[in-house]
Parts: sequence; structure tokens; C-alpha cells
Amino acid sequence: MVNRIILNEVSYHGFGAIESISSEVEKNKFKKAFICTDPGLIKAGAAKKITDVLDKANLEYLIFSDVQQNPTIENVKAGVEKFKESGADYIIAIGGGSAMDCAKAVAIIINNPEFSDVRSLEGVADTKNKCVPIIAVATTAGTAAEVTINYVITDAQKNRKFVCVDPHDMPIVAIVDPGMMMTMPKELTAATGMDALTHAIEGFTTKAAWEMTDMFHLKAIELIAKYLRKAVENDKEAKEKMALASYLAGMGFSNVGLGIVHSMAHPLGAFYGTPHGVANAIILPTVMEYNAEYTGEKFREIAKAFGIKHTRKMTPEEYRKAAVDAVKQLAHDVDIPENLKGIMDIKDLDFIAESALNDVCTGGNPRDTNLEEIKELYKKLL
Repeated sequence: MVNRIILNEVSYHGFGAIESISSEVEKNKFKKAFICTDPGLIKAGAAKKITDVLDKANLEYLIFSDVQQNPTIENVKAGVEKFKESGADYIIAIGGGSAMDCAKAVAIIINNPEFSDVRSLEGVADTKNKCVPIIAVATTAGTAAEVTINYVITDAQKNRKFVCVDPHDMPIVAIVDPGMMMTMPKELTAATGMDALTHAIEGFTTKAAWEMTDMFHLKAIELIAKYLRKAVENDKEAKEKMALASYLAGMGFSNVGLGIVHSMAHPLGAFYGTPHGVANAIILPTVMEYNAEYTGEKFREIAKAFGIKHTRKMTPEEYRKAAVDAVKQLAHDVDIPENLKGIMDIKDLDFIAESALNDVCTGGNPRDTNLEEIKELYKKLL
């Protein structure tokens, strides 16, 4: 079996990393930036931190911020038209998953116009050309969109999200500057941190996992277990460690896929607007229990990464329970809801479950599933 790894050409990490943007622009001889971000980051001043860097270097740009929390087909279409009008030759995506996902779709369509029907990008699209060059600036420690070949778009007409997987959409530069994350509210820090944990655990246990990605995922789990609680309290070192953990998890799962935690979370975001990280965090322990017997000894390694002692002396039942309990405790400590009560309506179960089953992430789950089993998982969470 041949395993493939796709990563950024270059990435910058640590406080002050955003200052590297101007040198990368000059090195690549870019002329004008199309800045893709969202209204919240404009209001919070996060986008200004980047435009200040560009202004200092006398670099030209145009700002596009018509991006929703869950970017829609309409957002992408608007971005494509604005990019065409802008005269830009590269994109700076500033945000969490939303802005970056929208930017990736825009960048792909510009250089692959035969995919102008955004829905045609679902799954593994057979694009021929690399996207417009993207410099991705992370503002959350969770999505890892700055280092993945994945993006998620919402089809508002059909109340569904669809996942796109395309090696041609990888940002050429990733900027992981914890200074861009210091003003995140506690609830967003918690939700995005649990999203990163879900990436790490699902990537570690997915069918395609192998030694190199296991290395990334286990280190990410270890860092998240140690630092997420402190990051929620805005501890500076913890914020930096969580930014690294998110990136590490992205390095892994982008190359091996995810599982049904994400499959089940996506329709909740599309149908109810549930924050993606919150949905993942609620679903994760239940799916871990469902998958446990199909993951070999990997739950032993997860428990160990959480700092649990004497895992080598534990039976499979003991270390599996220890891993699940550690995830539940972390979610509880950062105030994640315990179930889907008040989030999901049982009357929507058929539609939600069918959407989950058909999600591109389902195929990577370590345990093969079916519609009835997914329905039972949702019911258990209610």
C-alpha cells in the first residue's frame, strides 16, 4: 500500500508569525491580495492585524467578507465574482474553517471554471489545476483548515453540508499565530479545541491511518489533553500549544480522512446551525464507544496520551473505558453540552441520519455502519 502526505509548502508558527506574510508575498511576486474573511473578524479587528502588515509593506488588497459561519454555495459564488472583478492574483484567507473553506472553493473555481457549479465539487472532485495561491491565516485552534485538503460548503436549499476533498486546494503558506487567537471567547476556544481533539482521535482510528499520521495525531491528543482547559482561560502558553495541536491534527487527518463523528455533526450544522466543534464534542464519546472494538489497541494509546497511568496493565475493556471517560471529562470541564437535547428534534431523525450516512467521512470510520445504526446513535444522544 502506498501512503500519501500533502502539506503546505511552508508554514509559520508562534507569536508574531503574521509578520512573515509580507516576505512571502514579495518572494512569490504576488501583486494584489483578495482577502477572504467574515464580518465577525472584521468587527473584532482580526482582519485589521493582517491589513496593517500589508499596509506597512505597501501591498495592495481588496477585502471580501460576505462569508457566513457555515459558508454557503451563495457565498462561494459571490466570492468568485468579486475575485474576478478585483484584479487579485492570490488570496489571503483569515479565519477559522468558514473563511478558509469559502476561500478554497473560490480559489479552485477560478482556476477550474468547469466546476463553477459549486455542488460539482462535492467528494473528490477531478480538478486539473492548482487553485489560486492561498495564504491561510488561522484565527482559531481547531479546524486546521490552513493545512488540509478538505473544505465544507453548506447547501442552504437542501439543508445539508457537503465535504470537498481536493489536493489542489492546499494553501501554499499557513500562518499559525496564537496572537490571532487571544481574543476568542471561552466558548469558541472550547468548541474549536474539541474539534481539534475529534480530528486527532478520528484520524488516529480511521481505516487509512498509518505510522506517520499516528505520530501527528497522538501528539495532538497529548497537547489538547494538557492545554485545552488552560486555553479556555486564555493562558498565553496554552493558546500557543493549542494552535500547534490543531495544526498537527490537521497534518494527519487531511491525509487519512475522518469518521462518523464528522458525518453525524455535519447535518446538525446545516439543519440547525449547531457550531461544528460543539456537535463533534457531543457526539465523539458515543461514537468512540461504538467503534471501540474495531480499533485494536489504539484506545490504549489515546488513554496514555491523556496522561492516564498504567495503561499497559489494563484490559481492553478498561483502557477503552478510560479513553472515553477522559474525553467526556475534558468536554465537561470546558462546558460542552452532554447530549443533543435542545439541539436536535427527533422528528428530523430520518433526514439527519440519511445525510450522515451519505457523508464522505463515513467511509473512513473504523467500523462499517448503516442507516439504522446511525439512527440509534442519534437516539442515544437524545
